[in-house]
Amino acid sequence: MRKSKPKKRILLPDPKFNDPLVTRFVNNLMYQGKKGTGFKIFYDALDRVENRTKESGLETWRTALNNVMPTLEVKSRRVGGATFQIPQEVRPDRKISVGIKWMILYARKRNEKSMADRLAGEIIAAAKGEGAAVKKKDDTHRMADANKAFSHFRA
Repeated sequence: MRKSKPKKRILLPDPKFNDPLVTRFVNNLMYQGKKGTGFKIFYDALDRVENRTKESGLETWRTALNNVMPTLEVKSRRVGGATFQIPQEVRPDRKISVGIKWMILYARKRNEKSMADRLAGEIIAAAKGEGAAVKKKDDTHRMADANKAFSHFRA
């Protein structure tokens, strides 16, 4: 075990919306430290969301992220030689990071032409409560629900 927990790093807010959550999203989105390219993709995606839905791109993105964030997940635990999937509540910080990762992962798997198009498509779908990232959340919740019988093994 560690002696002490590492300090939380404070993220600087993004230049356009002045929101640290946007910076966190872009940090997960970028490859090889190319933050400028990450911001360009994100802002382009939000512009495309605004053009398609005629609503605020940032608000649609926030709604989409809330729809993707899981509240329950299963963790493996060995008890007496058998491995059980034990449902647990997701910590608030992990909730956000898992939601961001799922949204980006399933945006990358879409088959639109550019990453901005893919991300815009995934944001719109998630805001409506559909799309692959929301399906992943529902599957996770379903698995946690199915293994509710083992919740007494929680540490």
